[in-house]
Amino acid sequence: MKKISVLLLMMLLAASLLVACGTKTEAENEPGEAGVAPSAAPAASPSAAPSRDPESAAETAETRVITDELGHDLTIPAKPVKVFAPYMEDSLVSLGVKPVAQWANGDAVQEYLQDKLGGVPGISFTGGLPPSPEAVLDLAPDLIILHTAHYAKDGVYEKYSKIAPTYVFNNAAGDLKGSITKLGELLGRPAEAELALQAHELKVKEAKAKLAPYVEGKKAALINFNGKGMYLIGGNYFGGYVLSQELGIGKSKLVETENSADVSLEIVPQIDADYIFTINYQGTGSAFIQELTGSPIWKSMPAAKAGHVYEVSDKYWTGSGLIAYGKIIDDVVRLLAHE
Repeated sequence: MKKISVLLLMMLLAASLLVACGTKTEAENEPGEAGVAPSAAPAASPSAAPSRDPESAAETAETRVITDELGHDLTIPAKPVKVFAPYMEDSLVSLGVKPVAQWANGDAVQEYLQDKLGGVPGISFTGGLPPSPEAVLDLAPDLIILHTAHYAKDGVYEKYSKIAPTYVFNNAAGDLKGSITKLGELLGRPAEAELALQAHELKVKEAKAKLAPYVEGKKAALINFNGKGMYLIGGNYFGGYVLSQELGIGKSKLVETENSADVSLEIVPQIDADYIFTINYQGTGSAFIQELTGSPIWKSMPAAKAGHVYEVSDKYWTGSGLIAYGKIIDDVVRLLAHE
């Protein structure tokens, strides 16, 4: 009996030692704060995940490295909040983004966008010159986007890139659809970019159907009048792009291979267009309009004799973006298809 009691006691002691060893091993394997013994760490909730360096985790999740069209590598936020993209405001608005400042020529901003950009300060590009780095620094952007390589010249890129990551397009206006797709990528809004482009393509398709009876085999010309003179806008930019490349209306032989062509009374008879659209840029071309339209040469033009000369808005016919292009399409349908 005595031997049995001793044997039971020894078995109980052995079991106690095994439990103690197992408890210690589990405690040593529990995650704890770096440099802090597990026994000193506060109790974690059942859902708590193993800790990691919050700064490195945020950098991985919230930034991306990309290359712009000039070959610059830059690290940008995954979804920028404070964007400065002068003269790309139309495209920004199309994607639901309000910039920290908007392009201006002196005090004049792009008027047709002000229902969406009211309260956004203008920053002057008078003379085509980018604003000073000090003026941009005051905006505290987290991403700068330059729509043309011209804006990056003469050390501007180097100065701007010290303020914030700076992406440069070669010429965003020359490939609007491509630049909007890229903007969607840069701003973390690819779905918004795709939807905006799809909506615009539908608008173009519907407009072409309405215009077909009026423009088949016809040509259109767009003349811009300003303080320096008058010139034809070709089919690669602004309203000229919409007329020829989106709506499929033929263009004058004067701009078949050129982006623009100067206009004078001697050149007027060569403007082979059934429809002529005219722009008085910021009201500075009035004298030239009077000179041209008051001449017998102009009055003998087929478009003028048929009453197919239309003055259109300088606010968006010289704009570059889906909103401007949509307004131009509406004008053309109204004027030519009488809708």
